[in-house]
Amino acid sequence: MEDKVKFELEFVIQSSPQLLFQYLATPSGLSEWFADNVNSRGEKFTFIWDGAEEVARMLKRKSDEFVRFAWEYNEDDSYFEMRIIVDEITKDVSLFITDFAEEDEVEEAKMLWDNQVSDLKQILGST
Repeated sequence: MEDKVKFELEFVIQSSPQLLFQYLATPSGLSEWFADNVNSRGEKFTFIWDGAEEVARMLKRKSDEFVRFAWEYNEDDSYFEMRIIVDEITKDVSLFITDFAEEDEVEEAKMLWDNQVSDLKQILGST
């Protein structure tokens, strides 16, 4: 198996960290922008896209700061993390994404995140 490459993306989001966190850490929030539907039982989250299910485990979370998930099928230590960063001076809120992909799929994965976060921004009324 090829080693996955870690990549990071940053998006400025016009939202409070508290509101944004609800869209990152709850099944109802994630269902609005990340997947067609999301169910959870404890730390186990089931993401549904076009009828296909993918299961991820929430590894870590800190209210209004970040969530980290790992797909159940992973055979490595990869994960995806959504972190909320607030600039101390400007108070601008950014969503910082950390994810892993096969080397030849990194650009595609970045485009997917761009599209997903674009949907999130629309829901939040952030331009």
